[in-house]
Amino acid sequence: MSVRLACSTALGAVLLLTAPAASAQDARTIAEAEALRDRALESNVAYSLVSELTTRFGPRLAGSTSEQASARWGADQFRAMGFDNVAIESFPLALWERGEARVEILSPFPQPLTVVALGGSIATPPAGIEGEAAIFETYQQLLDQPEGSLTGKIAVVLQDTVQAQDGRGYGATSPVRGQGPTEAARRGAIGYVLRSLGTHDHRFAHTGATRVGEGTVPAFAMSPPDADQLRRLIRLTDEPVRMRLFSTAGFTAQTTSQNVIGEVRGREAPDEVIVIGGHLDSWDLGTGAIDDGAGVAITAAALKLIEDMPRQPRRTIRVVWWGSEEVSQPPPAQGLAGARHYAETRRDQMASHVAISESDFGAGPIYSLGLPAATPPAFRQAALRVLTPLGILNDPAPATGGGPDTGPTVALGVPAFRLNQDGTDYFDTHHTVDDVLDRIDPASMTQNVAAWAAFLWLLADSDVDLRPETSSAP
Repeated sequence: MSVRLACSTALGAVLLLTAPAASAQDARTIAEAEALRDRALESNVAYSLVSELTTRFGPRLAGSTSEQASARWGADQFRAMGFDNVAIESFPLALWERGEARVEILSPFPQPLTVVALGGSIATPPAGIEGEAAIFETYQQLLDQPEGSLTGKIAVVLQDTVQAQDGRGYGATSPVRGQGPTEAARRGAIGYVLRSLGTHDHRFAHTGATRVGEGTVPAFAMSPPDADQLRRLIRLTDEPVRMRLFSTAGFTAQTTSQNVIGEVRGREAPDEVIVIGGHLDSWDLGTGAIDDGAGVAITAAALKLIEDMPRQPRRTIRVVWWGSEEVSQPPPAQGLAGARHYAETRRDQMASHVAISESDFGAGPIYSLGLPAATPPAFRQAALRVLTPLGILNDPAPATGGGPDTGPTVALGVPAFRLNQDGTDYFDTHHTVDDVLDRIDPASMTQNVAAWAAFLWLLADSDVDLRPETSSAP
């Protein structure tokens, strides 16, 4: 027995002795959750899954043949794991392809910049676009400009993304990418360049989705060092900076994406469903290891441990590998095509959905548990008894969402929970060429699997209701 396993087992016993008395069934469920936790700490299923996924299929751009092939492989993995009701559910998708992208400073100090096109952005004319750069330190400075004030210019935003454990720095700057090209076009700009939404100082750029449709312009992200270079450059001269943009990006065909689904059916309440998962698609620069190969592997591995239990949980647990989380779609829809398909095709089943969450924040260690406001205190206490030995604390803030792909389902009234991961360095590699298997720490991934398996067993083997008493699903 490892030192970590011995310590966690001993601490679990102490917590069990000091907690209020539980019923025989509750005590059994807690003991089983602890056993699952400890068994998971010795498992390498998740790392093996993400290793094979990223090695076999590489990048899995939404709607691509690679994403489609990885979905078929995923369904085969679910069947081999013994999951029930395995299915691939397809939906139509517009395929966006990156093509080529170049940005260069023409004057006063000519030089190329390291850039990528933003996902969903449009192409320039074949000869490219040239114009004076209107450079803003912050996105708000751009928004403060009146309509028409940037006519014929290229808008450039240099705002940094602040590093934070919970990723809130990215949340604060994501409108710079998602809405920036549209806002620049509204003010007359002919192109848009932003500092990548990254927290590192390496010379590679971050892609990511922007809003698509009419009223936008060709849009690019430059690497953080190139943004810093541009800052230095404008301090050296009073001359206007002229730039040239070139891109062949755009939507090229109608295709399909898909969700991959499997279940462990409940023994007593099979119609009560807990939904977990991650998104199978990735950007086309790296191999989608942290975003989100890690998440699909963590949740599937956790469910496999539960499937291997001597008895089934009381409720059903459903794992979904959502398709097309990353790429925006033409209006009226935008992103989250797979998540929207899942929710819309099950709109009449929302009342039987117990809870939903996904793993979509890399493979950093889980440090806190977030539960809905209506969670019974006794259930929260039981969960923390099991998770505390993994270094997981209570998050007192009510969970209002379980990750991007849970949004459409949560909007229909389903409660969400969060197993919050340490994402301090997540945005160092997110959406870049450096999102590869080497960025995953196997030990941290194992801790994730242990937390997911143990918590899911507690929730699935209970009758706890996480909805507010006044809530009713549509």
